[in-house]
Amino acid sequence: MTITITLAGIEAVITASGAGEAIEALLPAAVRGRQLSAGTLLAGKMLALADGRPAHLTRAHQALTGLPERDQKRLGVTEDWNDGPHQLTYRQVEHTNRLVKKALARPEPDGSPSAVLQRLCNQLTEASIPGPFKDASTSIAADWTDAEAWARPVPADRPGTGTDPEARWGHRNVNRSVAESEMFFGYYLSAAVIVTEENGEPVPELVRRITVGSSAHDPAAALAAVLVDMAATAGVRLGDILADSGYSYRVPQTWAEPLRGAGAQLVQDLHPHDRGPQGTHQGAIIANGCLYCPKTPSPLLDLVPLPPGAAPSDVAVHDHKTAELARYKLGVHAAADADGYRRHICPAAAGKIRCPLRPASMTLDRDRPEILSAPDHPQACCTQQTITAGPAVAAKTRQKHDYPSAAWRASYARRTAAERVNAGIKDPAVNSIDQGWIRQTGLTELMLWLACLMVVRNQRTLDAWEKRQEHHTRAAARPRPRKRRRQLAGAPAGPP
Repeated sequence: MTITITLAGIEAVITASGAGEAIEALLPAAVRGRQLSAGTLLAGKMLALADGRPAHLTRAHQALTGLPERDQKRLGVTEDWNDGPHQLTYRQVEHTNRLVKKALARPEPDGSPSAVLQRLCNQLTEASIPGPFKDASTSIAADWTDAEAWARPVPADRPGTGTDPEARWGHRNVNRSVAESEMFFGYYLSAAVIVTEENGEPVPELVRRITVGSSAHDPAAALAAVLVDMAATAGVRLGDILADSGYSYRVPQTWAEPLRGAGAQLVQDLHPHDRGPQGTHQGAIIANGCLYCPKTPSPLLDLVPLPPGAAPSDVAVHDHKTAELARYKLGVHAAADADGYRRHICPAAAGKIRCPLRPASMTLDRDRPEILSAPDHPQACCTQQTITAGPAVAAKTRQKHDYPSAAWRASYARRTAAERVNAGIKDPAVNSIDQGWIRQTGLTELMLWLACLMVVRNQRTLDAWEKRQEHHTRAAARPRPRKRRRQLAGAPAGPP
């Protein structure tokens, strides 16, 4: 399948984003006008990336000077000077790029993007999403990956030195434990990708937001701030946020609580240290983000997710156990109020189990689990009709589905979209962001190139999506061949 990215499509994204005009407003005025505008520079970068070239300014210059003569005149790549037509030189590209970098960088670089740089990158990625797909899904998959710096690494005991003082040493987990993970020198790239809703219609997996930062800053907290700002300023409604244990393991004040406050529901894997019983609340056991009866069997509380490629028989047994565990969970008696307080009801009072402390439950059918020995000193969860849980109870691990149930497993499986994005931007056949992909230093330059790369990646995704839809439409309209009944050799012929 041939993927086509046109100059018209790139210009449409830059125009819709308003990034070119916004950058021009930040650049200093000069006595002699610049031949290369900021919008044309962004177009040159995207054209170079669309052609599979690395993020080098020389490649952007080659892409612009290789355009048809009519487009060069329109974009200002070729202008009429006193001595005749003048084509853009590499020094002019380098000069404009240096001014843009200075205008978007922090006055005192600290390894995180400036507010204006983050806003411009948000505008570029948002503009690359067509209108019909902006509200097609509210679910987002999050993940981060490493983005190596071009600068030569410095010793770990001398951070903030060298030709790229913003870069830091970080861990790159290549399907290994943290103790065995590789070290890299550079930044963390976090991406938020649109995924289909639960039981919803398929949507193209488009990158909606990115952010970049060194290991001196928490990538989960940085992405949470970007998503909350997206909901507040861009009016994008947050639905399911799918993330792995690298995000859920963070303190709730920087990840879970801000997203819940913005209206999101978390669907996330739990770190092994956060799984299972994590204390009690008014006698109820806190486990995997839920409240359970104090007499819940321990083996059920210790359930963990199934490994990839589990046998169907193992899946059936696991789903039966998680369904049994759900019977012991305290039910939600009322939705959370504005302050995050929730009321929970005993599972026996809710009719899910039989317990001698709730005489009415003993009249239920015996297909329900039964508490054979009630607690000697029952606490509030056993004596009161309901108990109240504040926002701090299981704030770190609370999520949309019971962990690790079949519903959670099916919902969490959508997170692979974020991993596909990371795999795509590291594919040597297209654009691999390994060391050497970019030959400028500093976070500002890297993040702007990565934003351009995500725009190009979204256009590739949309092109492939449209071609698949056309193929499915033609296949559905194609008449099916009539099946012929095969006649066995020697069998008598049937009626005509």
